[in-house]
Parts: sequence; structure tokens; C-alpha cells
Amino acid sequence: MNLMANMRRESTLMLRDRAVIAWAGVIFLLAVYAVWVGMAEVKQQRESITWLLQQDTLERDAALTHQSDYGGVAYYSFHLTYDEPSNLAFAAMGLRDETAWKHRVRMLALEGQIYERDAGNPVFALIGRLDFAFLMAVVWPLALIMLLHDLKSSERVAGRYNLLVATAAQQSALWVSRALLRAGLLLVVAVLPFVTGALLSGASLLAIVLVLAMVIIYAVFWLLVCYWLASWQQPSPTILAANLGVWLLLAVVIPLAGRITIDQLVPLPSGSEILMTQREAVNDAWDLPKQDTFDAFVATHPQWQEQAKVGQGFQWDWYYAFQQVGDQKTQALSDAYRDGRLHRHALAGLVAWVAPPALLERSMQRIAQTDLKSVITYESKIREFHAQLRQFYYPLLFGDGAFDADNLQQRPNFSLTHSNDS
Repeated sequence: MNLMANMRRESTLMLRDRAVIAWAGVIFLLAVYAVWVGMAEVKQQRESITWLLQQDTLERDAALTHQSDYGGVAYYSFHLTYDEPSNLAFAAMGLRDETAWKHRVRMLALEGQIYERDAGNPVFALIGRLDFAFLMAVVWPLALIMLLHDLKSSERVAGRYNLLVATAAQQSALWVSRALLRAGLLLVVAVLPFVTGALLSGASLLAIVLVLAMVIIYAVFWLLVCYWLASWQQPSPTILAANLGVWLLLAVVIPLAGRITIDQLVPLPSGSEILMTQREAVNDAWDLPKQDTFDAFVATHPQWQEQAKVGQGFQWDWYYAFQQVGDQKTQALSDAYRDGRLHRHALAGLVAWVAPPALLERSMQRIAQTDLKSVITYESKIREFHAQLRQFYYPLLFGDGAFDADNLQQRPNFSLTHSNDS
């Protein structure tokens, strides 16, 4: 009962505190902005995909009308691949700001097409986008610190501390209720825009509940930190400095130091290195004997050994054979790049357990399907689709049949199995 009485009294006092209202207003406006910008970005990406799909079909149809052989059709036909944002992507954009979520691929060597991509936004890569995940992980604790660092010290400075303690039936209930109310208000004004945006976006109830659960646990962590530091018998500036030191350590120093250390421990080739290696392999093939190319090709595709014959002049089958060989020569680099990124991601996950802000962002990105594993999944889908293209075209390129446009009706189309329930 003492706690409830304190809660009612503190609620009245809190609503009269201009600092509390100001910080709650700031968090609310930032949350509204973060959710609105995130939803606008997701909408723009989906509209881009829809428009590009329409143009993709029109361009392939136009290319077909000007070609009279399968090699020419394969060369001039682009195929859009894309990773559609999930319904919860607006809250945690993750790597969608740094990595390409759409590609236009052809039957040419694939690895270069994957890594010759849209450049990520260098500003977002450096400081991160102000999405809901960033707001809760990094900005929200600062507002809580500003409201709780002088929980007791301000009363001592104002000369009210002894009176409050004397009139309170239970001293601890006084401070606990004050801290809970301030933290609760900040949490409510932050999550209301998120819940509204999630419902409007069609996110699943499970995904919303998971995010809210993580946010509440995170808020409790910072509440305990702030409450413990506020109990020190120190002036407000000293307690504020201690709070900010803890925030700086957990939100900046540990994640940054961890990233630098992990990058040094796990070296990996760059996408540009893969791109240049493949280009060199493809360009050098023009100067090699055709038989050398066919030998390397049939080593991995023995079913075409009888059809891979050297002829006079230019041959489409030879051309696409050395494109295939170009991919084979970069396979080890590509695998090392993928495995290295996953290894770094796993190590960063271990570091995040001692850096709650990083842990919250990673967890939300996983639910929103905007983390590294989602990027790797998309790249794997591109490779699977490109392999389907090759399986479709190779019988036409190495066969003796005349060109028949009707055969192209069976050409595969890209599709990404993506759970949009998030």
C-alpha cells in the first residue's frame, strides 16, 4: 500500500516536473520521426521493386525481339533479383543501409555481378540510422540518465531530502516509485509510435511482442544501473558523469573495440578483390586456347564433354563456358568472404553480451530480417537463381537445335521466399 500511495503522489509531482515532460516529449518526437522515416524507406523500397519488376519484364521482351540465337538472348536479358523488406524492417533497417538489396543479373560470371553493387550510405555505415532500434539502444538510455541521475542528490541540494525521508512511510518505496514512474513514462512514449507503426505495417503479433519484451528487459537494465548510481552519496555532476561513463563504455567503447579486434582477428577478402579476380580470369580467357577453357568447364560439367567442341570463329557456348570458369576461379575467395563475415558476425554476437545496446540492436535486426544472416540468405538465393539460368541455357547453347523463341517460355524467374510476418 505504501508503494501505491507513493506512486499516486509521485505521478502528480512528475506531471508537474518540466524536465520530465521535456525529456518525454523529446523521446516521443524522436520515436515518431524514427518510425515515420523507417516506414517511408520501406515503402520506397517496395515501390522501387514493383517498378523495377515491371521494367524488368519489358526489357527482356524488348531484348528478345532483336535476337536470333540463344546466346544473344542470354547476353542481353537482365533478371531482377531483390530482397523485399519485412513488415518490421522499418524499426531496424540494419544492413539494408549498407548492402545492396537488389541486383540485375545476367548469364555472365556471377560473383562480379554480386559485388559490383549499389554503394551503401557512408553516413549510415559510420553512425547508424536513427531507426527505432538505434533510438532505444543508444538515445533512450541518455534520456533516462538525465531524469534519474539526480534522483536523490537534487533533493539534498534543495534541502528537501530529510523532510521527504521523514514523511515517507517507507523510504525505499519513495525512490523506487519515482524511478519507476519516470522510466515507465519514457518507455511508453517511445514504444507507442513503434506499436502503431508495426500494426500499420502488418507485422505479426509475435514479432511485436518479442520486440516489446526485449525493450522492456533493456529498460529495466538501465533503470537498475541509474537507480544504483543515483543512490551514491555524491553530488549530481559526479553521478551524471558516472552514468555517462557507463553509457559510453557499453554503447560505444566496447562495441567499437570489439569490432576493431574482430576485424584484426578474422581477416577476409574484400568484394572488390573478388570482382577484380573474376574480371582478370574472364578477360584472360579471350587470349587462351578455346580448348583450355572447355577443359576447365567440363571438369565441373562433364555432361557437356561431347558437345564442348572447338570451332572456327566466335562461339556462344565457349563464351559462357569461360564465364562459368571465371566463377570457378573465384569460388574459394567468395567462400572465404562469406565464411569470414559469418565468423565476424558470430564473434560480434559474443561481444554484444557485454554491451547491451549492441545486443538489443542485433536482436531487433534478427527479428526484422535485416541482419547479416539475411544478407547471406539473399546472396544464396541469387546464386541459386543464376544456377537455374545456367541449367536452362546450357542445353540450348550446347545443343544443335534451331533457335525457337517458344523455348524461352520455360526460362526461370527469380523468387525470394521471405517471411513478411515480421
